[in-house]
Amino acid sequence: MTTTRLSARAAIASVTDPGSFAELPVPQRASAPDGPLTWAGYDDSRARATARTGEQESVVTGTALVGGRQAAVISFEFGFLGGSLGERTGDRLEAAYTYAREHRLPLVSLIATGGSRMQEGMLALTQLQRVARQSVLTRAAGLPQIAVLRDPTTGGGWATLGAGADVVLALPGAQVGFAGSRVRPADADPAAYTAEGQYAAGHVDAVVPPAELPAALADWLRVLAAPRSPEPVEPPAALGGVPGGLPPRTGWDAVRQARHPGRPRAEAYLDAYFALRLPLSGDRAGGTDPGMLCGFGLRQGRAVAYAAQCGTATRPAGYRTAARVIRLADRLGIPVLTLVDTPGAANDAAAEHAGAGAAIADTFAAVAAAAVPVTTLLIGEGGSGGALALAAPGNTWVTPDSYFSVIAPELAAAILKRPASEAPSTADQLRIRPQDLVALGVARGVVGPA
Repeated sequence: MTTTRLSARAAIASVTDPGSFAELPVPQRASAPDGPLTWAGYDDSRARATARTGEQESVVTGTALVGGRQAAVISFEFGFLGGSLGERTGDRLEAAYTYAREHRLPLVSLIATGGSRMQEGMLALTQLQRVARQSVLTRAAGLPQIAVLRDPTTGGGWATLGAGADVVLALPGAQVGFAGSRVRPADADPAAYTAEGQYAAGHVDAVVPPAELPAALADWLRVLAAPRSPEPVEPPAALGGVPGGLPPRTGWDAVRQARHPGRPRAEAYLDAYFALRLPLSGDRAGGTDPGMLCGFGLRQGRAVAYAAQCGTATRPAGYRTAARVIRLADRLGIPVLTLVDTPGAANDAAAEHAGAGAAIADTFAAVAAAAVPVTTLLIGEGGSGGALALAAPGNTWVTPDSYFSVIAPELAAAILKRPASEAPSTADQLRIRPQDLVALGVARGVVGPA
């Protein structure tokens, strides 16, 4: 699949409000003939690049409105020496980051680069350190960074502005990878170096067609610029499932209701709760878990982050994705909603190889460390530590068709060397019903229907 390579300014025009772009002042730098390495012909190469593109460097920086919201914008000009990074590129990038922080603006990067500029040697490569430092400072300032991966996004541009952004969107068919097309192994799978391949591997949040990109960026800026609540958000109302909303009579009744195939799941709860929600995908470590839905949304005009289990055994990538979103929300000052619904953490060999224990520990840590309020609703099964990792201490609520248990009743019976027929009575002993959880102080209350 091929993708159209727009110029830097055409890329800006394609996603910003008409006539709103204002270029930032260009930092001035004295340069020796043919650059710091006196690379023969370097000045001539730059002059030809300027004549071809009309630009003086490989990036254009400025401010613009995206869906009516002001943002700092960086756009790469691939026609200028392959969009490569040199010292002057670093100057412009640093100035754009600094402007964003000084004016409290989100940063949108439209990336198309082949990496660092060979004609400047190691001085070009060290621009990645400058960019990384600016990204860290901007992150510490609580400002969001959104990257759009154009074709190609390789080398240091991918490893800093791209992969280091909070939200990573990509155009279909774009080359994306640390290794460019001329330096990767001859037998490498080409699909691994595409936007779609990076999305499947958990490194890209969404692959967005060009026609949908302006709206996608506008939605992200709308959500991330929305008012924040210093108070915990309210838990969602219970959705169907239990006739009359009555609590289960026995522990086994609670288990059967939570496992009922017709019970509402996370997606239904999220759709009912949010006026707009935007998903984030992947753990940034090579994995995804379709059984964990994460992202940000608007609830009564306010920004809320969410991490929601979908009733399946949660895999390590799911926990890492949830932890990633909770930490991002904490940095941006956005409250969090978690929905708990899992029979437990995945415990197969693949999950162990992928670091199940470490991933669960990281999720516990993210919830424990969050300075923003976290609200949890148990909407189905609460299976052991794999469920508890997402639960907010002191602010967990439960639906009438849910249960929370230290271990599944069947497994508890097996561990206690009881026959399988005693699983129902074991469920009663474990006190796992919604009303039991409230009485024990594990949950604040049982939510009712809207």
